Amino acid sequence: MSAPEAPAAPDEPLPPELLEDLRCAWDELTAAAKASKVTSFQACTRAGRPWTEDPAAVRAVAATLREFPVSDSQ
Repeated sequence: MSAPEAPAAPDEPLPPELLEDLRCAWDELTAAAKASKVTSFQACTRAGRPWTEDPAAVRAVAATLREFPVSDSQ
């Protein structure tokens, strides 16, 4: 497994490899959101680029959503 690519600077376009990783991360987030009872959320970034453009940040939000209980009883 290769080392993760450094994110692009805030004013630079994302390279194609990072765009594909970002698309996959958003697929994971979409699946996690559909499986959870969460209807909305907010997130922010500390890196200068929106979290929505950072695959690791998108995956972290997906992981958080997966932690929420699916059943109404919990």
